[in-house]
Amino acid sequence: MRQIIVDTETTGLNPAEGHRIIEIAAVELIDRKLTGRHYHHYINPQRTIDSEAQAIHGLTADFLADKSLFATIADELLAFIADAELVIHNAPFDVGFLNSELQRLTPAPPLIEQQCKVLDTLVLARKKHPGQQNSLDALCRRYSVDNSKRELHGALLDTHLLAAVYLAMTGGQTQLFAEETPTRGTLTVAQLGSEYLSDRTPLKIILADAEEIKAHENRLAAIAKANAGVCIWQTD
Repeated sequence: MRQIIVDTETTGLNPAEGHRIIEIAAVELIDRKLTGRHYHHYINPQRTIDSEAQAIHGLTADFLADKSLFATIADELLAFIADAELVIHNAPFDVGFLNSELQRLTPAPPLIEQQCKVLDTLVLARKKHPGQQNSLDALCRRYSVDNSKRELHGALLDTHLLAAVYLAMTGGQTQLFAEETPTRGTLTVAQLGSEYLSDRTPLKIILADAEEIKAHENRLAAIAKANAGVCIWQTD
């Protein structure tokens, strides 16, 4: 069984507004083990990056200026994912962006869902854990997957984290990597943290001011008042 864990980073939230993919990563699972084969590219979007998106992934227009265009890497990407089941967290987002990029090509290849099966781990998580947080970070905490290196979103690191979460969520996995000697260039999740986040702009830490702290305390008091005096976020 061949599965490909896929993740993208983008210039914004909506491809219909002209937003583009700026990073894509895919890692291969065969029979529920990482083989060591992965695909990863930064992409020049030829447009600006929304400040909100940049705050999440840390990728800048200057960093991407000399990177490949999507059109030049499309064939290699499609060859890597061919005939596999794609495993994606919040699949409509990534598939929507991938299809938007494919439709820009001439001639345009078939849509992603016409080439591959797609499994959405967010839908799976919501079925298993209704009413709970099911972001990738929340799932890492729930399944004891170490995401301490995830200071910023990064497609390659996130695919490895999602692989570990997916395997745990669907029955567990005692060995994440195949027993064979890893292929050249294979990185562990811990190594990926420093290898692929070293070129990112560090997140700025902004502490709450006195007015914000007071507003927070008032909000907790209101929650407690509406809940018979109980608010789990109050420390006293």
